[in-house]
Amino acid sequence: MENFAATLTSHDTYLEGVPHDVFKELRTHDPVAWTEEPEGRGFWSLTKYDDVVYASRHTELFSSRYGIRMEDMDAEETEARRTLMEMDSPEHTRLRRLVARPFNPRQVAEYEDAIRDLAGEVLGNLRGATEFDFVKEIARELPMKMLGRLLGLPDEDLDWLVSRGDALIGNTDPEFTEYVVDQTDTSEYRLLPFRSPVALELFEYAQAALDARRLHPTHDVITALLQPNKDGDSLDDVALKNFFTLMVAAGNDTTRYTMVAGAQIFTERPELFESLISFDDAQAKTLVDEVLRWSSTTMHFRRTVIEDTELRGQQLKKGDKVVLWYVSANYDEEHFEDPFSFRPERTPNDHTAFGLHSAHLCLGAHLARLELRVMFQEMAKAWSHIELVGEGERLRSNFISGTKRLPVRVTWR
Repeated sequence: MENFAATLTSHDTYLEGVPHDVFKELRTHDPVAWTEEPEGRGFWSLTKYDDVVYASRHTELFSSRYGIRMEDMDAEETEARRTLMEMDSPEHTRLRRLVARPFNPRQVAEYEDAIRDLAGEVLGNLRGATEFDFVKEIARELPMKMLGRLLGLPDEDLDWLVSRGDALIGNTDPEFTEYVVDQTDTSEYRLLPFRSPVALELFEYAQAALDARRLHPTHDVITALLQPNKDGDSLDDVALKNFFTLMVAAGNDTTRYTMVAGAQIFTERPELFESLISFDDAQAKTLVDEVLRWSSTTMHFRRTVIEDTELRGQQLKKGDKVVLWYVSANYDEEHFEDPFSFRPERTPNDHTAFGLHSAHLCLGAHLARLELRVMFQEMAKAWSHIELVGEGERLRSNFISGTKRLPVRVTWR
Protein backbone atom coordinates (compact mmCIF):
# COMPACT_ATOMS: atom_id res chain seq x y z
CA MET A 1 0.00 0.00 0.00
CA GLU A 2 1.63 3.21 -1.16
CA ASN A 3 3.20 5.34 1.58
CA PHE A 4 1.15 3.82 4.39
CA ALA A 5 4.22 3.82 6.66
CA ALA A 6 4.57 7.60 6.49
CA THR A 7 0.87 7.94 7.26
CA LEU A 8 0.94 5.71 10.34
CA THR A 9 4.15 7.04 11.86
CA SER A 10 3.60 10.77 11.32
CA HIS A 11 2.24 12.59 14.37
CA ASP A 12 0.70 15.17 12.06
CA THR A 13 -1.53 12.52 10.46
CA TYR A 14 -3.58 12.21 13.63
CA LEU A 15 -4.37 15.91 13.81
CA GLU A 16 -6.99 15.11 11.17
CA GLY A 17 -8.20 11.97 12.93
CA VAL A 18 -7.30 8.30 12.99
CA PRO A 19 -6.49 7.02 9.45
CA HIS A 20 -9.07 4.23 9.61
CA ASP A 21 -9.02 3.78 5.84
CA VAL A 22 -5.33 2.86 5.98
CA PHE A 23 -5.84 0.41 8.83
CA LYS A 24 -8.79 -1.18 7.02
CA GLU A 25 -6.69 -1.63 3.90
CA LEU A 26 -3.90 -3.24 5.92
CA ARG A 27 -6.29 -5.56 7.75
CA THR A 28 -7.62 -6.72 4.41
CA HIS A 29 -4.45 -7.00 2.34
CA ASP A 30 -1.36 -6.88 4.59
CA PRO A 31 -2.25 -7.59 8.24
CA VAL A 32 1.38 -8.19 9.25
CA ALA A 33 2.96 -5.32 7.37
CA TRP A 34 6.58 -4.23 7.38
CA THR A 35 6.53 -0.52 8.21
CA GLU A 36 9.42 1.84 7.47
CA GLU A 37 10.35 4.60 9.91
CA PRO A 38 11.91 7.93 8.91
CA GLU A 39 14.21 7.93 11.94
CA GLY A 40 14.15 4.28 12.95
CA ARG A 41 14.88 0.74 11.80
CA GLY A 42 11.29 -0.14 10.97
CA PHE A 43 8.75 -2.45 12.57
CA TRP A 44 5.97 -4.93 11.88
CA SER A 45 2.43 -3.53 12.13
CA LEU A 46 -0.18 -5.94 13.50
CA THR A 47 -3.64 -4.68 12.58
CA LYS A 48 -5.93 -7.72 13.01
CA TYR A 49 -7.66 -8.37 16.33
CA ASP A 50 -6.55 -12.01 16.61
CA ASP A 51 -2.91 -11.14 15.91
CA VAL A 52 -2.87 -8.30 18.44
CA VAL A 53 -4.34 -10.63 21.08
CA TYR A 54 -1.88 -13.40 20.14
CA ALA A 55 1.14 -11.13 20.52
CA SER A 56 -0.26 -9.71 23.77
CA ARG A 57 -0.65 -13.14 25.31
CA HIS A 58 2.57 -14.75 24.07
CA THR A 59 5.06 -12.75 26.09
CA GLU A 60 7.64 -15.49 25.61
CA LEU A 61 7.77 -14.41 21.94
CA PHE A 62 6.86 -10.73 22.13
CA SER A 63 8.59 -8.86 24.95
CA SER A 64 7.86 -5.51 26.59
CA ARG A 65 11.35 -5.45 28.09
CA TYR A 66 12.89 -3.39 25.27
CA GLY A 67 10.36 -0.58 25.15
CA ILE A 68 6.66 -0.02 24.43
CA ARG A 69 6.96 2.97 22.09
CA MET A 70 7.94 2.91 18.43
CA GLU A 71 11.25 4.65 19.06
CA ASP A 72 14.55 2.79 19.18
CA MET A 73 16.45 2.90 22.46
CA ASP A 74 19.89 1.59 23.29
CA ALA A 75 20.47 -0.64 26.33
CA GLU A 76 21.33 2.29 28.61
CA GLU A 77 18.18 4.21 27.67
CA THR A 78 16.01 1.12 28.00
CA GLU A 79 17.26 0.38 31.50
CA ALA A 80 17.05 3.98 32.71
CA ARG A 81 13.52 4.57 31.45
CA ARG A 82 11.88 1.32 32.54
CA THR A 83 8.53 1.33 34.29
CA LEU A 84 6.06 -1.44 35.09
CA MET A 85 5.00 -1.40 31.43
CA GLU A 86 8.53 -2.18 30.20
CA MET A 87 8.91 -5.41 32.17
CA ASP A 88 8.27 -9.09 31.57
CA SER A 89 7.51 -11.74 34.14
CA PRO A 90 8.65 -12.64 36.71
CA GLU A 91 9.85 -9.07 37.33
CA HIS A 92 6.59 -7.60 36.04
CA THR A 93 4.51 -9.96 38.19
CA ARG A 94 6.45 -9.07 41.34
CA LEU A 95 6.16 -5.31 40.86
CA ARG A 96 2.54 -5.50 39.76
CA ARG A 97 1.59 -7.38 42.91
CA LEU A 98 3.23 -4.67 45.00
CA VAL A 99 1.36 -1.78 43.37
CA ALA A 100 -1.96 -3.42 42.45
CA ARG A 101 -3.65 -3.41 45.85
CA PRO A 102 -5.30 0.04 45.63
CA PHE A 103 -6.59 -0.70 42.12
CA ASN A 104 -8.29 -4.08 42.49
CA PRO A 105 -12.04 -4.23 41.71
CA ARG A 106 -13.16 -4.43 45.34
CA GLN A 107 -11.07 -1.45 46.39
CA VAL A 108 -12.09 0.62 43.36
CA ALA A 109 -15.79 -0.05 44.02
CA GLU A 110 -15.37 1.76 47.33
CA TYR A 111 -14.37 4.93 45.46
CA GLU A 112 -17.75 5.35 43.75
CA ASP A 113 -19.27 7.74 46.28
CA ALA A 114 -16.13 9.88 46.26
CA ILE A 115 -16.07 9.99 42.47
CA ARG A 116 -19.76 10.89 42.34
CA ASP A 117 -19.17 13.72 44.80
CA LEU A 118 -16.24 14.98 42.73
CA ALA A 119 -18.25 14.76 39.50
CA GLY A 120 -21.03 16.75 41.16
CA GLU A 121 -18.49 19.32 42.29
CA VAL A 122 -17.02 19.66 38.79
CA LEU A 123 -20.45 20.12 37.25
CA GLY A 124 -21.63 22.37 40.06
CA ASN A 125 -18.73 24.74 39.47
CA LEU A 126 -20.12 25.29 35.96
CA ARG A 127 -23.75 25.84 36.99
CA GLY A 128 -25.19 28.59 34.81
CA ALA A 129 -22.47 28.40 32.16
CA THR A 130 -23.89 27.27 28.84
CA GLU A 131 -20.81 27.38 26.60
CA PHE A 132 -17.36 26.13 27.59
CA ASP A 133 -14.47 23.86 26.62
CA PHE A 134 -15.53 20.37 27.69
CA VAL A 135 -11.91 19.21 27.93
CA LYS A 136 -10.75 21.97 30.25
CA GLU A 137 -13.82 22.25 32.45
CA ILE A 138 -14.99 18.63 32.69
CA ALA A 139 -12.76 15.92 31.26
CA ARG A 140 -9.53 17.27 32.72
CA GLU A 141 -11.04 18.08 36.09
CA LEU A 142 -12.51 14.80 37.32
CA PRO A 143 -9.48 12.52 36.75
CA MET A 144 -7.24 15.26 38.16
CA LYS A 145 -9.29 15.61 41.34
CA MET A 146 -9.54 11.86 41.78
CA LEU A 147 -5.79 11.54 41.30
CA GLY A 148 -5.31 14.04 44.10
CA ARG A 149 -7.76 12.17 46.33
CA LEU A 150 -6.04 8.82 45.74
CA LEU A 151 -2.54 10.15 46.31
CA GLY A 152 -3.48 12.45 49.18
CA LEU A 153 -2.15 15.53 47.41
CA PRO A 154 -3.21 19.13 48.05
CA ASP A 155 -5.66 20.65 45.59
CA GLU A 156 -3.35 23.55 44.86
CA ASP A 157 -0.73 21.15 43.42
CA LEU A 158 -3.02 19.27 41.06
CA ASP A 159 -3.10 21.62 38.09
CA TRP A 160 0.70 21.78 38.05
CA LEU A 161 0.98 18.01 38.33
CA VAL A 162 -1.42 17.37 35.46
CA SER A 163 0.37 19.94 33.30
CA ARG A 164 3.58 17.99 33.93
CA GLY A 165 1.83 14.78 32.94
CA ASP A 166 0.57 16.48 29.77
CA ALA A 167 4.13 17.46 28.92
CA LEU A 168 5.20 13.81 29.12
CA ILE A 169 2.30 12.05 27.36
CA GLY A 170 1.99 14.99 24.95
CA ASN A 171 5.72 15.12 24.22
CA THR A 172 4.95 15.34 20.49
CA ASP A 173 2.61 18.32 20.79
CA PRO A 174 4.20 21.80 20.99
CA GLU A 175 1.23 23.09 23.00
CA PHE A 176 2.22 20.87 25.92
CA THR A 177 6.01 20.89 25.89
CA GLU A 178 9.04 22.81 24.71
CA TYR A 179 10.82 19.48 24.22
CA VAL A 180 8.91 18.11 21.23
CA VAL A 181 10.71 14.88 20.48
CA ASP A 182 10.59 15.07 16.68
CA GLN A 183 11.15 18.82 16.43
CA THR A 184 13.93 19.53 18.93
CA ASP A 185 17.11 17.79 20.03
CA THR A 186 16.15 15.82 23.15
CA SER A 187 19.28 13.65 23.27
CA GLU A 188 20.34 15.39 26.49
CA TYR A 189 17.29 13.84 28.18
CA ARG A 190 17.41 10.41 26.55
CA LEU A 191 17.75 8.63 29.91
CA LEU A 192 14.57 10.22 31.29
CA PRO A 193 10.99 9.04 30.76
CA PHE A 194 9.57 10.44 27.50
CA ARG A 195 12.99 12.08 26.86
CA SER A 196 11.85 15.06 28.92
CA PRO A 197 13.38 17.02 31.82
CA VAL A 198 9.83 17.35 33.15
CA ALA A 199 10.32 13.83 34.55
CA LEU A 200 12.91 15.24 36.95
CA GLU A 201 10.32 17.67 38.35
CA LEU A 202 7.92 14.80 38.99
CA PHE A 203 10.66 12.65 40.54
CA GLU A 204 11.50 15.49 42.93
CA TYR A 205 7.85 16.00 43.84
CA ALA A 206 7.35 12.25 44.34
CA GLN A 207 10.40 11.99 46.60
CA ALA A 208 9.06 14.78 48.80
CA ALA A 209 5.69 13.02 49.02
CA LEU A 210 7.36 9.72 49.93
CA ASP A 211 9.48 11.36 52.63
CA ALA A 212 6.39 13.07 54.07
CA ARG A 213 4.39 9.80 54.22
CA ARG A 214 7.22 8.02 55.99
CA LEU A 215 7.10 10.65 58.71
CA HIS A 216 3.32 10.97 58.79
CA PRO A 217 1.48 7.99 57.24
CA THR A 218 -2.03 8.65 55.96
CA HIS A 219 -4.78 6.62 54.26
CA ASP A 220 -3.75 7.23 50.66
CA VAL A 221 -2.16 5.23 47.86
CA ILE A 222 1.33 6.61 48.49
CA THR A 223 1.26 5.36 52.08
CA ALA A 224 -0.12 2.00 50.93
CA LEU A 225 2.67 1.61 48.37
CA LEU A 226 5.27 2.15 51.08
CA GLN A 227 4.03 -0.85 53.04
CA PRO A 228 5.69 -4.25 52.49
CA ASN A 229 3.47 -7.08 51.34
CA LYS A 230 2.72 -10.20 53.38
CA ASP A 231 6.08 -11.68 52.29
CA GLY A 232 7.95 -8.59 53.45
CA ASP A 233 8.69 -7.46 49.90
CA SER A 234 8.58 -3.73 49.16
CA LEU A 235 9.45 -1.16 46.53
CA ASP A 236 12.56 0.98 46.53
CA ASP A 237 12.31 4.73 45.95
CA VAL A 238 13.34 4.51 42.29
CA ALA A 239 10.46 2.14 41.54
CA LEU A 240 8.07 4.26 43.60
CA LYS A 241 9.01 7.47 41.80
CA ASN A 242 8.68 5.79 38.42
CA PHE A 243 5.24 4.49 39.37
CA PHE A 244 4.16 7.91 40.66
CA THR A 245 5.23 9.49 37.36
CA LEU A 246 3.37 6.79 35.44
CA MET A 247 0.19 7.49 37.42
CA VAL A 248 0.39 11.22 36.82
CA ALA A 249 1.20 10.91 33.13
CA ALA A 250 -0.80 7.90 31.95
CA GLY A 251 -3.53 7.65 34.55
CA ASN A 252 -4.94 11.09 33.93
CA ASP A 253 -4.67 11.73 30.21
CA THR A 254 -6.14 8.49 28.89
CA THR A 255 -9.30 8.80 30.99
CA ARG A 256 -9.62 12.45 29.98
CA TYR A 257 -9.45 11.77 26.26
CA THR A 258 -11.84 8.83 26.50
CA MET A 259 -14.33 11.03 28.37
CA VAL A 260 -14.05 13.62 25.62
CA ALA A 261 -14.75 10.94 23.01
CA GLY A 262 -17.91 10.09 24.91
CA ALA A 263 -18.99 13.73 24.86
CA GLN A 264 -18.35 13.88 21.11
CA ILE A 265 -20.61 10.85 20.63
CA PHE A 266 -23.35 12.52 22.70
CA THR A 267 -23.19 15.61 20.49
CA GLU A 268 -23.59 13.41 17.40
CA ARG A 269 -26.30 11.26 18.97
CA PRO A 270 -28.56 13.62 20.96
CA GLU A 271 -31.19 10.91 21.32
CA LEU A 272 -28.61 8.72 23.06
CA PHE A 273 -27.72 11.45 25.53
CA GLU A 274 -31.40 12.14 26.21
CA SER A 275 -31.98 8.47 27.01
CA LEU A 276 -28.86 8.15 29.18
CA ILE A 277 -30.69 9.45 32.25
CA SER A 278 -32.84 6.32 32.23
CA PHE A 279 -29.91 3.88 31.92
CA ASP A 280 -29.31 1.57 34.86
CA ASP A 281 -25.73 0.84 35.94
CA ALA A 282 -25.47 -2.25 33.73
CA GLN A 283 -26.52 -0.30 30.64
CA ALA A 284 -24.14 2.53 31.54
CA LYS A 285 -21.26 0.06 31.92
CA THR A 286 -22.01 -1.39 28.48
CA LEU A 287 -22.07 2.13 27.03
CA VAL A 288 -18.69 2.90 28.62
CA ASP A 289 -17.11 -0.18 27.04
CA GLU A 290 -18.36 0.90 23.62
CA VAL A 291 -16.85 4.37 24.21
CA LEU A 292 -13.57 2.65 25.11
CA ARG A 293 -13.63 0.57 21.93
CA TRP A 294 -14.72 3.50 19.78
CA SER A 295 -12.11 5.92 21.11
CA SER A 296 -9.16 3.49 21.39
CA THR A 297 -7.30 6.28 23.16
CA THR A 298 -4.04 4.36 23.49
CA MET A 299 -3.57 3.53 19.83
CA HIS A 300 -0.66 1.12 20.10
CA PHE A 301 2.02 -0.48 22.17
CA ARG A 302 5.18 -1.99 20.83
CA ARG A 303 6.80 -5.33 21.56
CA THR A 304 10.15 -6.87 20.56
CA VAL A 305 10.52 -10.36 19.07
CA ILE A 306 12.44 -12.66 21.44
CA GLU A 307 12.99 -15.54 19.03
CA ASP A 308 12.37 -16.06 15.34
CA THR A 309 8.71 -16.77 14.67
CA GLU A 310 6.18 -16.78 11.86
CA LEU A 311 2.89 -14.91 11.72
CA ARG A 312 0.54 -15.09 8.73
CA GLY A 313 3.40 -16.24 6.54
CA GLN A 314 5.73 -13.39 7.54
CA GLN A 315 9.10 -14.26 9.07
CA LEU A 316 9.64 -12.16 12.20
CA LYS A 317 13.25 -12.20 13.33
CA LYS A 318 14.68 -11.99 16.83
CA GLY A 319 15.08 -8.32 17.73
CA ASP A 320 12.42 -7.05 15.31
CA LYS A 321 10.03 -4.44 16.64
CA VAL A 322 6.31 -5.23 16.47
CA VAL A 323 3.63 -2.58 16.93
CA LEU A 324 0.23 -3.78 18.19
CA TRP A 325 -2.33 -1.40 16.71
CA TYR A 326 -5.20 -1.52 19.23
CA VAL A 327 -6.98 1.23 17.29
CA SER A 328 -7.14 -1.12 14.30
CA ALA A 329 -7.95 -4.29 16.25
CA ASN A 330 -10.95 -2.56 17.79
CA TYR A 331 -12.37 -1.97 14.31
CA ASP A 332 -11.65 -5.41 12.88
CA GLU A 333 -14.70 -6.41 10.87
CA GLU A 334 -14.01 -10.10 11.47
CA HIS A 335 -14.34 -9.62 15.22
CA PHE A 336 -16.78 -6.74 15.72
CA GLU A 337 -20.04 -6.63 13.80
CA ASP A 338 -20.41 -3.30 12.01
CA PRO A 339 -17.47 -1.78 13.91
CA PHE A 340 -17.87 1.71 12.48
CA SER A 341 -21.31 2.01 14.07
CA PHE A 342 -21.41 3.14 17.68
CA ARG A 343 -23.63 0.64 19.49
CA PRO A 344 -24.19 1.52 23.16
CA GLU A 345 -25.71 -1.92 23.75
CA ARG A 346 -22.83 -3.85 22.10
CA THR A 347 -22.17 -7.08 23.95
CA PRO A 348 -19.95 -8.94 24.17
CA ASN A 349 -17.40 -6.19 23.68
CA ASP A 350 -13.95 -7.64 24.29
CA HIS A 351 -12.07 -4.63 22.94
CA THR A 352 -8.34 -4.19 23.36
CA ALA A 353 -8.47 -0.96 25.38
CA PHE A 354 -6.36 -1.20 28.54
CA GLY A 355 -4.23 -3.88 26.84
CA LEU A 356 -6.88 -6.51 27.54
CA HIS A 357 -5.99 -10.17 27.04
CA SER A 358 -2.51 -9.72 28.47
CA ALA A 359 -0.50 -9.70 31.67
CA HIS A 360 -0.10 -5.97 31.08
CA LEU A 361 -3.78 -5.19 31.59
CA CYS A 362 -3.88 -1.55 32.67
CA LEU A 363 -3.86 -1.27 36.46
CA GLY A 364 -6.24 1.66 36.29
CA ALA A 365 -8.84 -0.07 34.09
CA HIS A 366 -11.45 -0.48 36.83
CA LEU A 367 -10.95 3.06 38.08
CA ALA A 368 -11.17 4.55 34.57
CA ARG A 369 -14.37 2.67 33.83
CA LEU A 370 -15.89 3.90 37.08
CA GLU A 371 -14.90 7.52 36.48
CA LEU A 372 -16.34 7.42 32.95
CA ARG A 373 -19.61 5.81 34.03
CA VAL A 374 -20.18 8.16 36.95
CA MET A 375 -19.39 11.30 34.97
CA PHE A 376 -21.65 10.30 32.08
CA GLN A 377 -24.46 9.56 34.55
CA GLU A 378 -23.99 12.86 36.36
CA MET A 379 -23.88 14.78 33.06
CA ALA A 380 -27.22 13.22 32.09
CA LYS A 381 -28.71 14.32 35.42
CA ALA A 382 -27.39 17.86 35.03
CA TRP A 383 -28.00 18.50 31.31
CA SER A 384 -30.78 17.66 28.90
CA HIS A 385 -28.70 18.42 25.81
CA ILE A 386 -25.10 18.91 24.67
CA GLU A 387 -23.94 20.16 21.26
CA LEU A 388 -20.79 21.37 19.56
CA VAL A 389 -20.29 25.09 19.00
CA GLY A 390 -17.01 24.82 17.12
CA GLU A 391 -14.40 22.41 15.85
CA GLY A 392 -12.54 20.17 18.24
CA GLU A 393 -8.75 20.28 18.21
CA ARG A 394 -6.82 17.04 18.31
CA LEU A 395 -3.61 16.09 20.06
CA ARG A 396 -0.55 15.79 17.83
CA SER A 397 0.42 12.19 18.54
CA ASN A 398 0.67 8.81 16.85
CA PHE A 399 0.43 7.18 20.29
CA ILE A 400 -2.54 8.79 22.07
CA SER A 401 -5.73 9.51 20.15
CA GLY A 402 -7.37 12.48 21.80
CA THR A 403 -9.18 15.76 21.39
CA LYS A 404 -7.54 18.42 23.52
CA ARG A 405 -10.16 21.13 22.98
CA LEU A 406 -13.93 20.69 22.50
CA PRO A 407 -16.23 23.76 22.59
CA VAL A 408 -19.76 22.76 23.62
CA ARG A 409 -23.11 24.26 24.54
CA VAL A 410 -25.27 22.56 27.16
CA THR A 411 -28.84 22.93 28.33
CA TRP A 412 -29.22 22.63 32.07
CA ARG A 413 -32.14 20.76 33.56
